[in-house]
Amino acid sequence: MSQDVALARPKLRPIQKWGMVIGILAFLLPFFFDIPGLEEPGERMLSIFLLAIVFWITEAIPLFATAVMVMLLEVLLISDQAILAVAEDAPSYSQFFGTLANPVIILFLGGFMIADGAEKFGVDKNIAAIFMKPFKNSGRQMILGLMVITAALSMFMSNTATTAAMFAVVIPIMMAMPDHASRTAVALSIPVAANIGGMGTPVGTPPNAIAVGALASRGVTVSFLDWMILAVPLMLVILIGAWFWIARSIPKGTPVNFDLEAKWNTSRDATIYYVVAGATILLWMTEPLHGISSNVVGFVPVVALLALRVMSGRDIHNIDWPVLWLVAGGIALGLGVGATGLDAWLLGSVDWASLPTIAVISLLVLMGLAMSNVISHSASANLLVPLALSFSGVIGIDMAMIAVVLALSTSLGMSMPISTPPNAIAYATGHVPLKSMAVTGLVVGIGGAILLAFVMPPLWTALGLI
Repeated sequence: MSQDVALARPKLRPIQKWGMVIGILAFLLPFFFDIPGLEEPGERMLSIFLLAIVFWITEAIPLFATAVMVMLLEVLLISDQAILAVAEDAPSYSQFFGTLANPVIILFLGGFMIADGAEKFGVDKNIAAIFMKPFKNSGRQMILGLMVITAALSMFMSNTATTAAMFAVVIPIMMAMPDHASRTAVALSIPVAANIGGMGTPVGTPPNAIAVGALASRGVTVSFLDWMILAVPLMLVILIGAWFWIARSIPKGTPVNFDLEAKWNTSRDATIYYVVAGATILLWMTEPLHGISSNVVGFVPVVALLALRVMSGRDIHNIDWPVLWLVAGGIALGLGVGATGLDAWLLGSVDWASLPTIAVISLLVLMGLAMSNVISHSASANLLVPLALSFSGVIGIDMAMIAVVLALSTSLGMSMPISTPPNAIAYATGHVPLKSMAVTGLVVGIGGAILLAFVMPPLWTALGLI
């Protein structure tokens, strides 16, 4: 059996092999060369940070494996349990291991439990069936309906799960379209809407959770509703713009004949799930009224659904644990960067104070957009958010502004099949040419980035939201 497993293991691509070599060399570099202006704990943290950058960009090992490696290396090199000499004020090793149970991880765990339940009881497909009925008379309106439903589901389910569920619904609709261009438009609408919709809530996509967790570790709280107030208006504008762009290839008045029927599960377990999921989402959205943290609320469906035997150990097994570990690794990386003075050293390498605020924000958005087109959105946020938060004290930009802008910018990277799993799912259907995906991804991404950099920050400030 072990031989079969070994044979089934995928071979490393050349970029992964080079990433392994370069990552190890980058890790060793600060150990052999003194870094001017950086104390020994900072040099060790720089080694970890360089290794994480190379491994996340090249995917030399799985993203979540790099995340947990970061935690272990921080414990072994910079914590109070380090195997080398440590500073008197070294952070406790429990802080790094504790990121695996960070309150943001609990929030995401609750979101995953609700998402898995939605798939288990067919809630996603039923919602799509109900809301698609008014859009049967026009291909363009049908695209709008698909994108609205996909974005709404993606606010509370993972982008990948939402895309997979929607394609199960949309395949017969695609086949009903009159030509290849129309079928491409339908197929493209799903991943684009899923990526955009994930921007709307803290549980919509891992970069949002990474940002919320990084802020929380610095004493800044962004509630579930706070995030929605900041992100949903932008999300809706980008969604409408994306619809105009995608639907333009479908002639006006093109009818679409499809038959979707909602079949609601009325069993005891399904009914309990409906109540628990509905109550959880309601509590998330009304946090300012009752004062219970969204992180605490996120644990309610986990306990309730397991205790009432609606979800089982098999459902726990199906939760996307690698994503949770990846988020935890990003939080741990931020803790290490701040605890060792690496943030101050990196900040001092550029005269950020001389740059106008709009220039800094634009640069952050550009970095987030560029990186998330070629590497994982989560990896982009893990690398950029901890460092960018260090800028706030010097340039006078609110930490919440920086974290939210960066997290949202990483969701705009959607020009390639490798950019995000929803894109890969759409590309695998064979109905989305690479050129169409690239052009649409760049148009939507750049348009959204311009709004995010130049419109939203002054608007948020003027309204007193940040």
